[in-house]
Amino acid sequence: MTAFVVDANVVFELINAPGATQHLVDDDVVAPSLLWPEVRSALRVARWRGLLSDEDSSEALRVLESGTIGERRHRKLGKEAWRIADLLGWSKTYDAEYLALAALLAVPIATFDHRVAGAAGRLGVALHAII
Repeated sequence: MTAFVVDANVVFELINAPGATQHLVDDDVVAPSLLWPEVRSALRVARWRGLLSDEDSSEALRVLESGTIGERRHRKLGKEAWRIADLLGWSKTYDAEYLALAALLAVPIATFDHRVAGAAGRLGVALHAII
């Protein structure tokens, strides 16, 4: 089993692509608690804008909350996310939470966000390829 941290943009795409969540089943996929409200919000926005049907958004929400992704906490997460945001000059800590968790657990991160991927390289956090 390969362990890695997954961020909200990857999860949003995977739970909306038929069969794509199989990429998450065979691995130890973890995320900070921030993931679930971020993805629920993105699903709600997509439904509200008419990009997802009620049925598709409900199914995606079911997959999100199925337990495939493990919520991982770390007592140093907040402090490390703050430090990373400072180091990278970011005004917010949301993306830094994913990077901080990957760094603290010494595991790769899966992201489709080029900014986060670049920051991972600067921090010495490996990238995990999903697709």
